[in-house]
Amino acid sequence: MNKLLVVATGNPGKLKEMQAYLADSGWELALKPEDLDVEETGETFAENACLKASEIAKATGNWAIADDSGLKVDTLNGAPGVYSARYGNTDTERIERLLRELGDQENRQAQFVCAIAVANPQGEIVIQSEGICHGEILFAPSGDGGFGYDPVFYVPDKQLTFAQMTTDLKKSISHRGNALKALVPQLIKVVN
Repeated sequence: MNKLLVVATGNPGKLKEMQAYLADSGWELALKPEDLDVEETGETFAENACLKASEIAKATGNWAIADDSGLKVDTLNGAPGVYSARYGNTDTERIERLLRELGDQENRQAQFVCAIAVANPQGEIVIQSEGICHGEILFAPSGDGGFGYDPVFYVPDKQLTFAQMTTDLKKSISHRGNALKALVPQLIKVVN
């Protein structure tokens, strides 16, 4: 019998992505209740992940997992950072703002960062992990897959943007993938 793990998101896409990693972990994943929202007041991805996991666990009485992730651009002093999702109202607006702020800067080094936290039903954080994927920001979007900043996030090793990659390739190198890979062995220990 699988244990229930409430994912602190209303995004079915994120739930599906996590399910792919945790398929054989002994956990059954479910979206958080729609009316349950946690304000992200942390100054780091890890603080926000812990805050969301803890609050969702306490509110539902179940184990909860939360992630916070975003894009950090070196030349922009780490911006958009924890404000990645709030950098505009739509993916297109966020990308346009990022490209406008970067202008013709030559240093376009960036990294996607993902912090994940798991809380027990009492709201105590029992597992944390972090994943990073290094890349650079293109001058214009390329590719039509993925979401968010994927069309402008280019991974030199693969010579592709996240938006041009197959789902499996992105999963194998992404910040969320790296954080989940580090997390799975710890989650399996909790079930057993």
